Amino acid sequence: MKLIFDSSGLIPAIAQDAETGDVLMMAYMNRDSLRLTLEQKEVWFYSRSRKELWHKGATSGNILELVSITQDCDGDALLLKVRPRGPACHTGNRTCFFTPVEQRPE
Repeated sequence: MKLIFDSSGLIPAIAQDAETGDVLMMAYMNRDSLRLTLEQKEVWFYSRSRKELWHKGATSGNILELVSITQDCDGDALLLKVRPRGPACHTGNRTCFFTPVEQRPE
């Protein structure tokens, strides 16, 4: 199945620990970051705020080593199974998903 990128050329990518199954983070990829990830076996994303490619862990050393990539049934989202080499979150937490939502949205 063909991948479906949004109007900005991006596709959501969820990073999941291949060993534990924990969801580590969600970011976006473009065609170039996906190509680099597949070639180098280390995860690259596209930073929407900086408008540039982002090699996860390039400055921190906390890279995500690629195990596999699968797409969802619609082809508009990716699941990256990875081996994290340190915390995935820029806050230093192992995962970006650690803050409970305590209020219902209005």
